[in-house]
Amino acid sequence: MAKRLYEVWKGKNKFIFRGRLIFGPDAKSLIITLLLIIVPVIIFCTNVARNLLGETSGNIAGYAILMVTVVFTIYVLLLLLLTSARDPGIVPRNLHPPTEEMCYDSSASIDVGRQTPTPRLPPTKEVIVNGVPVRVKYCITCQLYRPPRCSHCSVCDNCVERFDHHCPWVGQCIGMRNYRSFFLFISSSTILCIFIFGMSALNIKFLTNDYGTVWKAIKESPLSVVLMVYCFIFLWFVGGLTCFHLYLIGTNQVSVPLNFWEFWCGSITCILFFM
Repeated sequence: MAKRLYEVWKGKNKFIFRGRLIFGPDAKSLIITLLLIIVPVIIFCTNVARNLLGETSGNIAGYAILMVTVVFTIYVLLLLLLTSARDPGIVPRNLHPPTEEMCYDSSASIDVGRQTPTPRLPPTKEVIVNGVPVRVKYCITCQLYRPPRCSHCSVCDNCVERFDHHCPWVGQCIGMRNYRSFFLFISSSTILCIFIFGMSALNIKFLTNDYGTVWKAIKESPLSVVLMVYCFIFLWFVGGLTCFHLYLIGTNQVSVPLNFWEFWCGSITCILFFM
């Protein structure tokens, strides 16, 4: 019986469910990312959101806060899975390498001083794309001339089309097929951080009204302050990354174009981040 492609894969990727999901070699870091998202949300739902339910008794707002947190967290986790478990745009290795050309190699010469032609492939060649000449590079590992905007990832050991970078937090390359989900993941994570920060601050405000001072409110719900500090710190990471990619999109430097809805989703996130 012939082996399936994932069973003879020459890259460093990891496959599960009979090759249906593909991860990078550092997929274990995904566990840390999951914990960084799930643990704070569990603390928020079991402590802060429960306090808000008591403060808004008889009001649907308390239940709405809890439902929004749960639903939006599931949405963020789904985007994380779509980013880390999908093919980022891997260009398969060439099973039939191009024929070597006779080129002059300066390192090989004969006694009379003339260079000896040796068979090798030129490191670059020029191809025509939409009527425009484009110079492409040859990848020795994958044995092919890379398409335009394609790069070889040293971590995964694959050529990835429209390669952006290899993200250790999702354990996967970011390229043509998962850049959109990656952008939505970081922008949605920013919104989630802002939401939890705001609701934790609101809980402190309610407790201050009940106990008279901020210090007593903090002593009553110290986890609210912990969540505020945690979200503030991580906002500089995911929020800054979102703003950076918005800049790349706005200046047309990104390899994968986004549609109108995806762009404005990230733009709203950027506005909320700076408010």
